[in-house]
Amino acid sequence: MVTVLVTGIEPFESDPTNPSWDIAQALDGTQVDGAVIVARQLPCVFGVANKRLVEAIEETSPTLVFALGLASGRTEISVERVAINVIDARIPDNAGNQPVDTPVVADGPAAYFSTLPIKAIVQTLREAGVPAGVSQSAGTYNCNHLFYGLMHHLATRAPHMRGGFIHVPTTPELAARHAGRPSLSIDTQIKGIRLAVRTALATQADLKVAGGAVH
Repeated sequence: MVTVLVTGIEPFESDPTNPSWDIAQALDGTQVDGAVIVARQLPCVFGVANKRLVEAIEETSPTLVFALGLASGRTEISVERVAINVIDARIPDNAGNQPVDTPVVADGPAAYFSTLPIKAIVQTLREAGVPAGVSQSAGTYNCNHLFYGLMHHLATRAPHMRGGFIHVPTTPELAARHAGRPSLSIDTQIKGIRLAVRTALATQADLKVAGGAVH
């Protein structure tokens, strides 16, 4: 049976939950078009998170890998295009580490592109009424660190697998703790990631449609 690995991240920065893990956990064990979704939680700890991600890939041998993470200021599900080889942590991770201007992988390439059909995913989600967009930056914190680590592993150890990173917004429950923060319901987010998996399973070549940003 085809396996899809979906990872989420543990809570960080004093929040009691992390929607990325809530979504992954909700999808764990479910099937999408004959493929089974397997979820794993990753720590918000530099270095350790990528090690656990690689272990999860080796354990589950997935066809697709969807790494999810929280982007608390975003208004929609953000399908990331590119991971860059730098960590520049605004805040410490959950182990107290705060690397600045440090490569994710020493001597690794400057960047990797997602191998998911990012524009097809965005189009599918929008057509289903789920707010979504292509993102040109995964930041420089743990999420980009995971995204780069994932793509480096796939490029060097598992080129037959496809994978990428999706940032999800805050839920209303978390937004209530932070004045002015945008949010999206967890049910809508779960629906969106399920549709993203379905689209990636069915799509090898991405759509040639505009998805860039003018800024």
